[in-house]
Amino acid sequence: MIAKLKGRLDSTGLDHAIIDVGGVGYLVGASSRTLAALGPVGEAVTIHTEMLVSEDSIRLVGFARAEERDWFRMLTSVQGVGSRVALAILSALEPAELHRSVATGDKAMIARANGVGPKLAQRIANELKDKIGAVPAPAGAVGGGFAALPTGGHSADAISALQNLGFKPAEASGAVAAAEDELGDDASLDALVRLALRKAAK
Repeated sequence: MIAKLKGRLDSTGLDHAIIDVGGVGYLVGASSRTLAALGPVGEAVTIHTEMLVSEDSIRLVGFARAEERDWFRMLTSVQGVGSRVALAILSALEPAELHRSVATGDKAMIARANGVGPKLAQRIANELKDKIGAVPAPAGAVGGGFAALPTGGHSADAISALQNLGFKPAEASGAVAAAEDELGDDASLDALVRLALRKAAK
């Protein structure tokens, strides 16, 4: 799985960028917010990615911050929210605004995104309200009981792996955080997932 690209910004379009990594151009779909954050063409860039695999294609979606990638994963877990709608939401709302909208059930704010009607906005708020413990709270947030993601390099992938095995986002986040505390930031993804699984199963 490709989790991050580090190279040179070759070009950008309305909804994508091409990142040149060692002479290979990677086409990466992205929100307008991420595209704006990449900087000028020709400059060095680092972009967090999510690989989308279907029967007839393999696509990369890119994010300026890992926090946006985590929200993309959460949004696309909601029925009716595909990658295009998730990117539209991330184009319209900062992660902190999205966090606040879901936490307070503000469907009108979520519905500001293109392609998101009131019913879908309500579903997003309802389904993600109990899951946002797996997403970092905005800087300076107080209270609310939202747990932050651990910050090590493999944390997001380890959490995703545990969620794919059926653990709830908050359970996966807590188990990975505990495993990372024990193993340290340099732990391999395999070791992190193995220890997190043992801790989650207790």
